[in-house]
Amino acid sequence: MKRVVITGMGAVTPLARGVAENWKKLCEGRSGVGRITLFNAESFPTKIAGEVKNFKCEPPLGRNSAFALAAGEEAFSDAGLANAKINSARLGVYLGAGDGGFNFGEHAAILLASLNKDGIGVDGKAYFEKSVRQTKPEAVIEQEPSQVVHHLSRRFHAEGVISNCLTACAASSQAIGEAAWVIRQGLADVMITGGAHSMIHPMGLAGFNLLTALSTRNDQPEKASRPFDKNRDGFVLSEGSAGLILEELEHARKRGAKIYAELAGYGTTADAFRLTDPHPEGRGAVQAMRLALEDAGLAPDAIEYINAHGTSTQLNDQIETLAVKKVFSNAKQIPMSSIKSMVGHMIAAAGAFELIASVLTIRDGVIPPTINYETPDDNCDLDYVPNVARRQKVEAVLSNSFGFGGQNVSLIVRKYV
Repeated sequence: MKRVVITGMGAVTPLARGVAENWKKLCEGRSGVGRITLFNAESFPTKIAGEVKNFKCEPPLGRNSAFALAAGEEAFSDAGLANAKINSARLGVYLGAGDGGFNFGEHAAILLASLNKDGIGVDGKAYFEKSVRQTKPEAVIEQEPSQVVHHLSRRFHAEGVISNCLTACAASSQAIGEAAWVIRQGLADVMITGGAHSMIHPMGLAGFNLLTALSTRNDQPEKASRPFDKNRDGFVLSEGSAGLILEELEHARKRGAKIYAELAGYGTTADAFRLTDPHPEGRGAVQAMRLALEDAGLAPDAIEYINAHGTSTQLNDQIETLAVKKVFSNAKQIPMSSIKSMVGHMIAAAGAFELIASVLTIRDGVIPPTINYETPDDNCDLDYVPNVARRQKVEAVLSNSFGFGGQNVSLIVRKYV
């Protein structure tokens, strides 16, 4: 089985644009959460989010595609691939990307102007005619999540395996795991992978508010995301993109590539339980972690840091803690932190950014903190690296991503030897 290494990384998040600045702010314990400015959210229970600020998005690209291209270009350049001789037929793209941007204000105006005379229902002919006059066809196409992948394929002349998966909050981690398998099976030399997502719009905010999944700590945005803290009240919706270059080891060595780490293990399962709640015994999460360890050929005690899914919701944090204790007999000795406390929840893109943080932990020997940890919870009793980054040599990291619908993914990266 071929070995897979990480040779490039890129990121666009509410904290910063670029991996270096993002990592600096993570280690400083900075928050990227603030009041929503992308639309008027004052009538919503939640008025805060992790927005990517000062990011120019040129039509016809939606925010997802623009984020993905920016992160992908950074990762591609970081890997030294811009001037490398690559077989385009063996260069692929595998993303976990959400649906594209949408002008809800414009759409609402068209709907209101197309109502039947009695005010009930929409006149289809009027709706179509007004849409043709006011809506650009590219904006409609951008709604397809697969379009994000095709933008990257065209930009980097990737003619190999091209795919997108949208398994909620586990999407980009799953894409990374599947991209690694494409390389392991000898079907590609290089894969551009990661994720991109923006759900900071009225429909996204309303949906998560209806589920009572979001924090309503509107008066203290930077303190709203508080994974594992007793007083957590929900996650903070966020947006952005994270890109990674996965490469077959010998291919990377032959071209003298810089190798960050080895992607050693991938485990994925489903809870087969409820759409919005994790299994109360953490069965799917437990099995995903065990499969990743088996895939990596590592014993549980080889893991020196866990980058938690850690959403700041009551159930997720409690069940993830339970699952970790079932897998690791030494769980209380393993530092486990959640960077969502700083960046919020980037939904489909979350796992990829968290894997980047895991790789940099190995490189620099710094574990990013879980900020806003103030009041311990009896049901969350592990070492969450509270509030301040910790210097510690780490050679193997497990990163968890658990999505709505019961999708579980665990990835393991280790120091390249």
